[in-house]
Amino acid sequence: MRLLGGPIPRAVACTQAGVRGKGRVLEVAAGTGLFTRAIASVAREVVATDYAEAMVELLKARVADLPNVRVQQADLYALPTEPGSFDAVVAANVLHLVPDLGGALASLKSALVPGGTLIAPTYCHDQTRLSRTISRVAHRFGFPSHRRFDDRSLTAAVERAGFRVLRRDVIDGLFPIAFVEAVREDGP
Repeated sequence: MRLLGGPIPRAVACTQAGVRGKGRVLEVAAGTGLFTRAIASVAREVVATDYAEAMVELLKARVADLPNVRVQQADLYALPTEPGSFDAVVAANVLHLVPDLGGALASLKSALVPGGTLIAPTYCHDQTRLSRTISRVAHRFGFPSHRRFDDRSLTAAVERAGFRVLRRDVIDGLFPIAFVEAVREDGP
């Protein structure tokens, strides 16, 4: 995090602004909770999920003092929620890791009410020459990335999945983060 985490504080602040005032927020791939506290401070209810049981237990301990946060283990592709039950979904720094991007975005879209907000700050390994080089080296050492986005390719993927992008910013760093805020268009 010391080397690659430079863009995280701004990504967290942008995410917090994007969910401010939302009723129900689903956070997928919450991990250690880098975004969870900020989301919880401005939303009525947060359901923070992660696929890994160890992360879920760590996250539960870290947010135990937040009464509006519920933590549960969940598969991104098979979310244990009713369709259309969240006002916002936060998918921070996970879309570059998923094997089936279309399936992941369809699952996130399904969780949202029509007109609901998707917040997807995502590492962009293909944004700059330096980030491409670092990404290739990291991949050789086992970094589990499935794709290398730049801000344009991330935006295009989100739009293809049935979202209308409202905001796209690039937060500079060794691995820049593209902050994408989009709304679910009508339809499943």
